[in-house]
Amino acid sequence: MAARKTHSRHTLEIDGRAVPLVVRRHPQARRLILRIADDGQGAVVTIPKWAAFAEGVDMAARKTAWIKRQLAKQPETVAFVDGAHVPLLGETQVIRHCPDGRGIRKADGEIIVAGREEHLSRRLRDWLKAQARMEISARAHEKACRIDKRIGRITVRDTKSRWGSCTAGGNLNFSWRLVLAPEFVLDYVVAHEVAHLHHRDHSAAFWTLAASLTERLDQARDWLHAYGRDLHKYG
Repeated sequence: MAARKTHSRHTLEIDGRAVPLVVRRHPQARRLILRIADDGQGAVVTIPKWAAFAEGVDMAARKTAWIKRQLAKQPETVAFVDGAHVPLLGETQVIRHCPDGRGIRKADGEIIVAGREEHLSRRLRDWLKAQARMEISARAHEKACRIDKRIGRITVRDTKSRWGSCTAGGNLNFSWRLVLAPEFVLDYVVAHEVAHLHHRDHSAAFWTLAASLTERLDQARDWLHAYGRDLHKYG
């Protein structure tokens, strides 16, 4: 017996624009749920296992006005290409492609990427992830030492729903895109998750400890609220 399809792809026509639509079947879903895709370019409808894909398409078709409004709120994307501007710890850098040479280096407000042009985007993304891991790991271990706590493992991913998290086993997870934010913002998120090694909640004691581990907690929280969405437009 053939496996049952878990998703289907469609296109919505919204004011002359072709908007990608994915309808996904999830075994734990209890109702139809519409959201904007993680890349900000289309829509996703999650349906229960008993529902037909057509029901998801019909739902999206009835909600085109909502989809249009949400897509308009999405930040414009900035591709990793020669000449593009990208922030690094909040400081604007210009991407420069250099066919000759090896590796990636930062110099005089530029990030110089060697090698073939078709590999530039992937190589720069990998380099930024490595920079994020270096910045985050050093700060996390230093802050954990200050409160006499041990970190299990540090993971850096491209998370969409949160900037960082702390597991019950002491593992810390972060978004690599924090390396694009100002340094005090990255430092705050690291302090936040390290503080969770001691306090699993968001009690007053937690916030007091987090504030002791970073200098501009309130300003960093405000920055993320106002500009955090923009970090997802790069690459």
